[in-house]
Amino acid sequence: MGLLSSSARAQANRASAYDFDDSHFHLTNYVQEGIDVHQYLKIMGSRVGRSTLFGIPLQQEWSYENSGKEAPAYYLDSDAPLYYYSFTDAYIAMQYRSLTKSEQARFDPMITGFNPADMYAADHVRRVLETFPGVFEGIGEFSIHKEFVSSKIAGGPASLADPALDRLLDFAAEVGMPAIFHCDVNRPFAKQGARPIFIDQARDLFARHPKNTIIWAHTGLGRVVQPVEGHLAMVESMIADPAFKNLYFDISWDEVAKYAVASPEAVEKTAAFLNKYPDRFLFGTDTVAPRDPNSYYAVYDMWKPVFDRLDKEAKAKILKGNYERIFDQARKNVRAWERTHVPPRATSAAETQLNGRGPR
Repeated sequence: MGLLSSSARAQANRASAYDFDDSHFHLTNYVQEGIDVHQYLKIMGSRVGRSTLFGIPLQQEWSYENSGKEAPAYYLDSDAPLYYYSFTDAYIAMQYRSLTKSEQARFDPMITGFNPADMYAADHVRRVLETFPGVFEGIGEFSIHKEFVSSKIAGGPASLADPALDRLLDFAAEVGMPAIFHCDVNRPFAKQGARPIFIDQARDLFARHPKNTIIWAHTGLGRVVQPVEGHLAMVESMIADPAFKNLYFDISWDEVAKYAVASPEAVEKTAAFLNKYPDRFLFGTDTVAPRDPNSYYAVYDMWKPVFDRLDKEAKAKILKGNYERIFDQARKNVRAWERTHVPPRATSAAETQLNGRGPR
């Protein structure tokens, strides 16, 4: 075996030193406010190797008739509707382009500013790739069924059976972009013991799109959508099905962590399950514009009782390896598609600087 180059050794040393890659991170919130990507880079420090980078595709409307001078900062702060805010993708692209090349290598930006119930959603993704070549690698997080959110969206909720969603995923498969997909497996406060309401439609969707890499956020859980009886068995049935070999699950969000660490029995059961299927799970924080390191790392710390019970190989895959395998391939796929489909154009001096190739 040949000796590693100095750069390869340095990369290997960094990989062994950091704690995790973040598969689920929002730079901005429901009113499109947040932190600068350079602030986030400081929070990541040497503890996080790489991170996805996306905003939130929905904007909470500030309706004076509804809340007066009290500006809502969250979707539960107002009865006014939510609407899709496509500019989020341009904002993420410009944040990414403000980084140096070495800093950019630590981020995997995602396109999320589309309405998955719109047949033009796939066209939006194409236009973003054409406008910002060299930036994006996947789509999402986007939501289909989401407690208290879906019913507030202007124009109505999305559906797992909508041809617009099929068209979107077909294009993502053509480009080779992974999709981070939020869909509650059940309705809030559903009766325990009953079959989850959306599971059959979700399975049908995954079966229709075997060429897609889909990451099901939070394993289908939500803020009040609790694990149904046999939740792990439901997830296991999909992992065991060869038709869903490209389906992955992220264990992001403190609302998910609370179930995994609710009792010693829950910790043992969750750890045993992850040890059994380490190739199919990714860890993410699902933090939204964190104010400081403490608020950012709180989710990782919540999972510690489970992570401490993982074997070395499983822990490495769930915290780092699966992320890097999926997103390394996505980078190659999307850049290859862009070389074929996006015509070269002259780059202005301003763009050169934003791309990290000029003085800052």
